Amino acid sequence: MRVLVVNAGSSGLKLRLLDDANEVLRTQDFKLCEAGIDHDELAAAVGDWPRPDAVGHRIVHGGRRFTAAVRIDAEVERALRDLIDLAPLHQPKSLAAYDAVIRLLPDVPAVASFDTAFHATLPAAAATYAVPCAWRERYGVRRYGFHGLSHAYASRRAAELLGRPLEALRLVTCHLGAGASLAAVVQGRSVDTTMGFTPLEGLVMATRSGSIDPGLVLWLEEHAHMTSGEISLALEQRSGLLGLAGTADMREIEARAAAGDAAAQLAFDVFVHRLVTGIGAMAAAAGGMDAVIFTGGIGERSPRVRQAAVKRLAHWSARIDASANAQAQSDADISDKAVAVRTLVVTAREDIQIAHEARSRLR
Repeated sequence: MRVLVVNAGSSGLKLRLLDDANEVLRTQDFKLCEAGIDHDELAAAVGDWPRPDAVGHRIVHGGRRFTAAVRIDAEVERALRDLIDLAPLHQPKSLAAYDAVIRLLPDVPAVASFDTAFHATLPAAAATYAVPCAWRERYGVRRYGFHGLSHAYASRRAAELLGRPLEALRLVTCHLGAGASLAAVVQGRSVDTTMGFTPLEGLVMATRSGSIDPGLVLWLEEHAHMTSGEISLALEQRSGLLGLAGTADMREIEARAAAGDAAAQLAFDVFVHRLVTGIGAMAAAAGGMDAVIFTGGIGERSPRVRQAAVKRLAHWSARIDASANAQAQSDADISDKAVAVRTLVVTAREDIQIAHEARSRLR
């Protein structure tokens, strides 16, 4: 079954056509504008591709209703549009991509895969905020979690690399990129994660603050007379690594820190501190861990971040091999041979997870 994977981000669209063995047959990236997608450009680019048997769409938010991949029909499409308020930056772009592709391939079945679905298995104790009951019931306030497609794939791939059944493992998966989150995965199921009602909670990210004291928001509104829009803009787009070091690029931060730049060193240290304490929390939620997995742009390409983080996990019997860490290019076990807790680097492949879910749903 050939699957066309449609992965829409906040500013770009990536199409990948995968065969039944998940080999990439074709790939094409597009920029998204305010009007959405240029349909003529899309048609011209993929018009001569082999015809897919299914289309798999990445949808950021499934709300409380969609807890697994689902075939898209008119009712599902309406429900996805009703969820725009929960993900206003991403959901409209995903739906615009769906509209564009369905015009090209109206007779090919389409399946929606959700970033939130993997975390639908969170136990109530992990998913519930201690806020008024009316908020939880009326507005659906709970920890949804995100990056679920990446966490799900990294977990499955880690089991393959370790040569052990996924159902026998306790894993902490670290998706570290422009957005960053952790997940505690037990027997293939998410039992805790760092992102919550929105993707703003949790780790320090490229431009997002991660978790802060909610009282700070109230203080800024009362004493600095900032509007909710101004605060939202600052926390979403002007905080994180950018707010600490003036750049959102971890590569630049590492280079500047090595040259003695104090702001860059602080940004690196804050990032690693939040990462390590988050890993500890996830390991506690999982009841221990057999492996910690690094994926995403920073997770895959920053030996220094991996080294700094795992160095502080020695009490969990985790230690990495310096040479293997420095040389890791793709899926690899970079652990010291003598340790019980393994450290893995896994290339992020949301496209494979989306294709896997499309095939499973349609079969």
